[in-house]
Amino acid sequence: MPKFDWERPLRDLKELRELTGDADGAHRLAWTEDWRKAREWLLRKLGETDATVERDVAGNLWATVPGEREQIVVVGSHIDAVPNGGWLDGCLGVCAALEILRGHKGETPKVTLKLVDWADEEGARFGRSLLGSSAAAGTLDPDAVRNLRDANGIALPDALAENGIDLDTMTEAELPDIAAYLELHIEQGPRLEEMGKPAAAVIGCFGVERHAITFTGKASHAGSTPMHLRKDAFLAAARFGLAARESAIERGGVATVGTVIAGPGVPTIINEHCEVTLDQRAFTPEQLRDMLADAKTAADEIAAEEGVSVAWKRIWQIDPIPFDERLVELAAQAVAEVTGDDDPPRLPSGALHDAAEVARRAPTVMLFASSTDGVSHSKVEDTPEDDLRAALQAYGRLYDLTAGMISAP
Repeated sequence: MPKFDWERPLRDLKELRELTGDADGAHRLAWTEDWRKAREWLLRKLGETDATVERDVAGNLWATVPGEREQIVVVGSHIDAVPNGGWLDGCLGVCAALEILRGHKGETPKVTLKLVDWADEEGARFGRSLLGSSAAAGTLDPDAVRNLRDANGIALPDALAENGIDLDTMTEAELPDIAAYLELHIEQGPRLEEMGKPAAAVIGCFGVERHAITFTGKASHAGSTPMHLRKDAFLAAARFGLAARESAIERGGVATVGTVIAGPGVPTIINEHCEVTLDQRAFTPEQLRDMLADAKTAADEIAAEEGVSVAWKRIWQIDPIPFDERLVELAAQAVAEVTGDDDPPRLPSGALHDAAEVARRAPTVMLFASSTDGVSHSKVEDTPEDDLRAALQAYGRLYDLTAGMISAP
């Protein structure tokens, strides 16, 4: 049996925080010098293991320890972060995976073991999440991201080239034949803390429908136009946001109006146009389909009542991704063994993760650790250390159970 020291990942996380963070949070934005510094730190840590390390053409970092069997178990997550992000998001899973490799120092695992650090999971710089994992999973369309630019006007292909990556060859990064993919992550939500639970098995990732909706009315004077004759695009958009919220509540999903751009944006002029983004998420295709249908019906009805027009543009869509049922049961068993909970939580993930891309091609599961106040993507992101210890130990036990299942005759 491998010998894991689950205090080491905690020390690693604090060391990484000191190296790539400050009072304003984490600084590990993908494809930047800060991210490269974090990668160099990880490479030094991997030098303490028996792994052979390589980088694929999509920028994903792989570390391999050959096992008694050729079947492959992959452990890992991502080390990149959003600007001024937290000290746990992504890198918790990388540090946990590092300890799995350390635990096999000087011995041969039952199965071939691979650690992966996915490139640009967050998509924070160019707006395309899961970039490296989608390239490896075969779902990335280079032409769909070719014209993306960051806040400084730098094009994605140029940023990739600075890191030795060619956008047009990224899709040649093929996943190996994976028997199981295991990822540990903070929940990034409040449910575990609300339940008083340190960890959970994750049953899958929500699907997403993301659209830009533009309401177009008529600009007119704020003082001289009677209320019943107004064609106010902003008020139509506001009513639409409330309708989307009610649909999400009724259907059991979530809906967010993330951006609102109204114009002409003058205090004395009724807004002629208003564009909003709507992000809808749910765990089943039926929920997501019905929420989108509800929103479109509401938009049409509200537009007619307010005397405005409405137009939709899809930004992004991904289907719900359920995780492997056998691995979910092993994850729940691992949590139960560590915490003593006879009925450990099984939660869907409202956030997307690289595991969603891997799950298209291979058996996959995630474990969650709790998040303090449900906060993530923020410098105040945190998790109680006892909860981190429980989640790390459960992750190690999940690996043991999975390797045992795969290597069983």
